[in-house]
Amino acid sequence: MDKMKAKAAGLARRQRRVRGKVSGTAERPRLRVTRSNSNIYAQLIDDLSGTTLVAASSIDAELRSEVKNGSNVDAAKVVGELVGRRALDAGIKTVVFDRGGQLYHGRVKSLAEGARSAGLEF
Repeated sequence: MDKMKAKAAGLARRQRRVRGKVSGTAERPRLRVTRSNSNIYAQLIDDLSGTTLVAASSIDAELRSEVKNGSNVDAAKVVGELVGRRALDAGIKTVVFDRGGQLYHGRVKSLAEGARSAGLEF
């Protein structure tokens, strides 16, 4: 197995492990963070109905003027604040955090701190 396949397999294994322990409901949805090389995405998901309640990303139209580079810690914090504001507008105050198999460090941590500063509890 080459390095890239091993890395992807490890990430998939960590994602499955986290998803086995974390589940979202309509009252307390799952805040899922997805990180790519160029952007960061956040969704609030109700796993019982299989629907996305709120979403935000570094490619949202309202953030394009604020965020010049979607792959840095500053962009992640802005996305976290945006998803937090949208969640509060939708009547959601508490969530379960799903870091998606990534380390709680850097962009993932910054997004979580941004969501907390907007008023989400987790």
